[in-house]
Amino acid sequence: TITAFNGARAAGFKRINIDIMHGLPGQTSTGALSDLEQAIALKPDHISWYELTIEPNTYFYRFPPIVPDDNTLADITQLGQTLLTDSGYSQYEISAYAKPGEQSQHNLNYWHFGDYLGIGAGAHGKVTRGPEIFRTTKSRVPKDYLSNHTKTHTTQVPADELLLEFLMNALRLNAGFSIRGFEYRTGIEAKVLIDSLAEAAAKLLIDPISGDRVQTTELGRRFLNELLARVG
Repeated sequence: TITAFNGARAAGFKRINIDIMHGLPGQTSTGALSDLEQAIALKPDHISWYELTIEPNTYFYRFPPIVPDDNTLADITQLGQTLLTDSGYSQYEISAYAKPGEQSQHNLNYWHFGDYLGIGAGAHGKVTRGPEIFRTTKSRVPKDYLSNHTKTHTTQVPADELLLEFLMNALRLNAGFSIRGFEYRTGIEAKVLIDSLAEAAAKLLIDPISGDRVQTTELGRRFLNELLARVG
């Protein structure tokens, strides 16, 4: 990792991100902080720092490892966020930290529910056509993709799933989202959100609604799944 990072700097790359996971099998808070300190020492412009998630169709899913308990994970999160802040990195999304002006424009487009093209084997895309939103996928098998790279599987996002899809992305952002932006991206009237947002605010999962802005609290980002269950 260090060799690759230094090589990228030497090649002239001005903006570099490091992805690093915590909550690994057998990991202590000391070990997790040591990993993060080594990443910070390289002085990247952006750090994506997130907890290991056990995904289906993986080795860990079939043979679950022993991961740190909830108390240890909470300690890692709190200590890591403090370390990143003290080192000059501002959190702008649940797992994203950046030096001033170095937020990932690529990922911000995802979190703002923007459109993007999927190019390459296994690539996913999102395309808005008028009031309808479509997801696209390419074959995951490189040989199949190369034999017919124009073939794209396209599915329309059902209207009853648009609300949750938008919120799953936008509520990850510290700055939240604008209600006008929600209506523009989804075509859904904001009135469907009002009652559930008020309930979430009462539970301190989002800040009290101020004008056009909906912002997740630190508690809400920590319990994002519960927040989504209430408003999505």
